[in-house]
Amino acid sequence: MTHFEALEPRDSHNMRLEANVHPPDWTNPTPNGRYNLVVIGAGAAGLVTSAGAAGLGAKVALVERALMGGDCLNVGCVPSKGVISAARIAATIRDAERFGINVPEGVEVDFGKAMERMRRLRADISPNDAATRFRDLGVDVFLGDAKFSGRDTVEVGGQQLQFRKAVIATGGRAQAPPIPGLDQVDYLTNETVFSLTELPQRIGIIGAGPIGCEMAQSFARLGSEVFLVEATHGILPREDQDAAAIVKAALIRDGVTLLCCGRDTKLVPDGDNVRLTLNSHGVSYDESVDRLLVAVGRAPNVEGLGLDDVGVEYDLLTGVKVNDRFQTTNSRIYACGDVCSPFKFTHAADFMARRVIQNTLFFGRAKASSLLIPWATYTSPELAHVGLLPEDARRQGIATDTYTQNFSDIDRAILEGETEGFVRVHTKKGTDQIVGATIVATNAGDMIGELTLAMQHGIGLGKIANTIHPYPTQGEAVRKVGDLYNRTRLTPSRKALLTKIFSWMR
Repeated sequence: MTHFEALEPRDSHNMRLEANVHPPDWTNPTPNGRYNLVVIGAGAAGLVTSAGAAGLGAKVALVERALMGGDCLNVGCVPSKGVISAARIAATIRDAERFGINVPEGVEVDFGKAMERMRRLRADISPNDAATRFRDLGVDVFLGDAKFSGRDTVEVGGQQLQFRKAVIATGGRAQAPPIPGLDQVDYLTNETVFSLTELPQRIGIIGAGPIGCEMAQSFARLGSEVFLVEATHGILPREDQDAAAIVKAALIRDGVTLLCCGRDTKLVPDGDNVRLTLNSHGVSYDESVDRLLVAVGRAPNVEGLGLDDVGVEYDLLTGVKVNDRFQTTNSRIYACGDVCSPFKFTHAADFMARRVIQNTLFFGRAKASSLLIPWATYTSPELAHVGLLPEDARRQGIATDTYTQNFSDIDRAILEGETEGFVRVHTKKGTDQIVGATIVATNAGDMIGELTLAMQHGIGLGKIANTIHPYPTQGEAVRKVGDLYNRTRLTPSRKALLTKIFSWMR
């Protein structure tokens, strides 16, 4: 991707975004002495590192070759949720009749306006990541390509930035998977899909991970005929499969054609379209789609940084190698975020950066392994998870108990017509110590925070059960999982003893 493919079309909203995150008239400052930190990359990890360090009084330089804000602002979390929100409104209107609300026939989705709204809101958010804001925070902001030029120097635009410590936060990018014919056709990735201004009548999406599922459902709700291709069985292979099955049913109900266990996938040009052929569960498919979105494969941005010259080990697939304190094989250079972590989430990059600040400026020993990282897929319903799945626990030799509260038994969910889904909590066997949890619900991403907080601070299910939650809410399902645990404490022998005690008291 060139620096500005994400900023198509060149309308007023994208021009405003560009003015904030890569000002065309920006003049790099003149370096003045040694920096406490030189941070390469102005995505979530780099922004948090540089702002936090500067706020503590450190002398900081931040280098970005493309768009400040990184994937999250420009081609990830922000634009995708703008599209998803429009798609949810479309689905709500479509389903209004079941609530006794009759919507006139002929209501149509204006895809162009929905995308313009997304671009406007993205531009509204962009001042938070603007070059001028970070300059005002005391950070020296350099726009250009960075390369390590010596044991304690980084070169940018012919200038040498001297550092005591450096942080690599260059993130990752979409990578083409080895699909026959992919290099012969025009395709979209997460870095270009949000530049669309016209709704594809038929869109093929390869990859049923979070991005693929979110976009498949959204485009279907907005009116596209969607073909979602996945090489494995089902969708969301990293998730609880009962939870993934609920999301899968929702996608199919919204009109997505799911082609899982896809084999022999091939792509060929078909005029202005792309012809997609494959076998799924023994059935051959041959579909012509006017747009193709590839939503599998990520590569870390490690090339061109001069890492070999400064003794920083890396892998082209997994990124920069770091120890548990985010330190690379060069003790003066650290890394955080997508360029070095398997957890490629903005919130994970944020908290990694906080630990890097401790470790680079204060000789701290904050560990990556101490991070408890939840995540969410923003389909409808959402699917959120934190901690271990039972199979993870078994591999680690941890025996577990599992408690599941279905939303079909939660009053607020019943009243809102959102009874699909559940809260599922795994505890260390025989105790209320939470080791993992999955939620499938309309706002699962918001709800998982309570269980993450409990895990982080050693709050057991029993204490959650004894905490009053407002009624009626869907969040009450979390407390009711605690009730399920408490009921297991009333063993037959205990119940028999209590029966005797109560009989004596009569």
